[in-house]
Amino acid sequence: MSAGTLPVSNEAAMISSHSSYRFLFLAVILAGTEPTPVRAEVTQHNVVPALLLRCAVCHGARKQEGKLDLRSRVSMLRGGESGPAFVPGKPEESLMLKRIQAEECPPRPRLIEATVKPMETDEVAKLIRWIALGAPEIPDEPDVAGTPADPLVGKGDREFWSFRPPQPAMIPRAVHSDRVRNPIDAFVLQKLEEKNLSLSPEAKRLTLLRRAAFDLTGLPPESAEAEAFLTDQCPDAYDKLIDRLLASPRYGERWGRHWLDVAGYADCEGRREQHLPRPFAWRYRDYVIRAFNADKPYDRFLQEQLAGDELADYEQAPEITQEIEDNLVATAFLRMSPDPTWANLTGFVPDRIEVMADAMDVLGSGVMGLTFKCARCHDHKFDPIPQRDYYRLLAIFKGAYDEHDWLKPEINAYGGAASAGAGERYLPYVNTAERQRWQKHNAAIQQEVDALKALSQTTETEKQIKALEARRQAEPRIMALWDRGESSETYLYRRGNYLTAGLPVHPGPPSILTDGQTPFEIKPPWPGAKSTGRRLAFARWLTQPDHPLTARVVVNRIWNHHFGQGLVRSPGNFGKMGDEPTHPELLDWLALEFVREGWSMKSMHRLMMTSSTYRQASAVTSEHEQLDPGNRLLSRMPLRRMEAEELRDSLRWIAGQLDQRSFGPAEPIQARADGLVLSGKRRSIYVQQLRKQVPSLLESFDLPAMNPNCLKRSESLVAPQALHLLNDTAVREMAAQFADRVQQAVGDAPTRQVQRIYWSALSRLPSAEEQKVSLEILTRLTEQWGKNVDISGKPSEKEARRKALTTLCHTIMNSAGFLYID
Repeated sequence: MSAGTLPVSNEAAMISSHSSYRFLFLAVILAGTEPTPVRAEVTQHNVVPALLLRCAVCHGARKQEGKLDLRSRVSMLRGGESGPAFVPGKPEESLMLKRIQAEECPPRPRLIEATVKPMETDEVAKLIRWIALGAPEIPDEPDVAGTPADPLVGKGDREFWSFRPPQPAMIPRAVHSDRVRNPIDAFVLQKLEEKNLSLSPEAKRLTLLRRAAFDLTGLPPESAEAEAFLTDQCPDAYDKLIDRLLASPRYGERWGRHWLDVAGYADCEGRREQHLPRPFAWRYRDYVIRAFNADKPYDRFLQEQLAGDELADYEQAPEITQEIEDNLVATAFLRMSPDPTWANLTGFVPDRIEVMADAMDVLGSGVMGLTFKCARCHDHKFDPIPQRDYYRLLAIFKGAYDEHDWLKPEINAYGGAASAGAGERYLPYVNTAERQRWQKHNAAIQQEVDALKALSQTTETEKQIKALEARRQAEPRIMALWDRGESSETYLYRRGNYLTAGLPVHPGPPSILTDGQTPFEIKPPWPGAKSTGRRLAFARWLTQPDHPLTARVVVNRIWNHHFGQGLVRSPGNFGKMGDEPTHPELLDWLALEFVREGWSMKSMHRLMMTSSTYRQASAVTSEHEQLDPGNRLLSRMPLRRMEAEELRDSLRWIAGQLDQRSFGPAEPIQARADGLVLSGKRRSIYVQQLRKQVPSLLESFDLPAMNPNCLKRSESLVAPQALHLLNDTAVREMAAQFADRVQQAVGDAPTRQVQRIYWSALSRLPSAEEQKVSLEILTRLTEQWGKNVDISGKPSEKEARRKALTTLCHTIMNSAGFLYID
């Protein structure tokens, strides 16, 4: 008999000798009427995916029980303590098949613990056939993706506008040149003038003050800021206002929140039905805020989040600097997706793949502006993204995100389940100064404990020791994602099914975003590094100055937050089914300017906010309704409602109840038995972010659910919102606190009280009509409240005035003038 063949009748006889019913069933399948040679149609790529799926947890990269590694033909033949795993051409003598037949691999009592399932019948059949054929191997096919030989993506596919690098554009000459403050206005006026339109008149000075303050800080303007702006009569007073707001520490909190939406930030693991704690997620939130305040260049910002662990050798560093810590903290960007794999029952390979898919969705839609998830199961229906390229992208992250070499979320030490190993998702590399403070604190505690233990033990000393032990601080750690070196091979899953693996793919970016000529080069990040260097190569590719999408996507997002809609209205889809840009030349000009200015976010804010386009009034005319009904031509500024966090923070701000402490662990929420979820006094960005329990006020006003992230917030207009502001006890209490602040500031004079209320809540003084009506309301309310009696049974004029003032404050807090930003 020639080598590499085995009569089916002998193979079936070998199978029938086993007692397993699955092998009996397999014998029926494989049996034939006549002995027929098995052709060499099964290769390592038909077998290795099943071995990775069923066996690698015990015989893979991190764990090799019996010193056996089952990830490749070479390692299987090398074998372990019991010898080679199989004998080529002799499946009946192969130890691995005997162990599988005996249901010892994987061991049935440990399936849930190991989060694996037994091999399927067809998987065993392929393994038997492969061994019977002599375990043939075929060489990997050359990686032609992104080269001229690529059969799936060609030059013509790259002609779509968003797949080409941003193009330089000539700045148009506008008819209404007196309205041109910078090139943005020239591009906008060009489109308007084609419709015989122009920009709207400039908004009032106080309107601009309030608009700019909320846009950049998410809070009303401070009194000192308002006074500085209103008394400054210089031509550049507004420009200086923008600079001061950009320099405010509140800026990072406002714009950091926008990025946390993109990242899908949450302080909990699991999906909506689970909210187990992520005890160190807050470090990522703080990193983002500091990055925005420091105007960290966007290219560096992305590199740190995608490959911060590969930017410096943190394991061998003599000192962990703040920069090294930030590099690691930033990688939590890729850990923010909902992750239920902390539990064994929800930690199997398909559960892990969903986590990885969510991470790729966040990256694809949030950073790259493409819907890669559509190519997970098949070639993209609309964009030239073959299924192959989805898995090539996934392979880039395999050194850190490997479904066959998984790190569970660590919740054991923080009140969660006991299923995860110590510190699996957390690194100890906080900056050296913080670690030394922690060591010093706990050493001092230990000294006091030792001193007490040296004394004779009494009930009192035991209490003292217990109190001291409670003051110990947990070890400071970092939630991070890092490259663990060698990863399992990445296979394309046909129809997205992990049970139907195709051929392996090489790591690489989507071919459509390459020039079709330059190879994707991967190098170790430093000599001797165990890291694959794949993510760092990808991050640098993504932040090339001429990348087709990176700068376009982020300047479009900045534009969206300032003008209510992006130049591309689909911020997460720049593909063929997304919206085309209304001003394509402007979008490209902004992208190139962004890169030229060193990828500076603050430069983009300054450019956009000092334009005449931004400084327009929001009034809608009949001409607007006829010629620019959707404001796509930017003929006016949109009127927008406060986002959920702006509303909550502003209510606390005017009530004097906003704690503006920055950074640190999240402030816990309080879930009441009646269903209300309350938050504390800190800014909303520092309030615990749970998927299941959202503070009621924030939820009422459309705080998005992070499943996995949010690219553009929705804005509903429903009755419960008004009812919440009108009837909620906490809002009523803040109205009373607001009234007390007003009374303390200006005394009992009603005219000054009304003016103070308007100035504090609306950043302006009341009109004559508003002043008149408000004074009348105060008088009538005071009379009405005066008819009530206090606890002593006597009329209380002071209390009546306080309640009347509280009611007026509550009314203003419910007004459109407060809720909407002009």
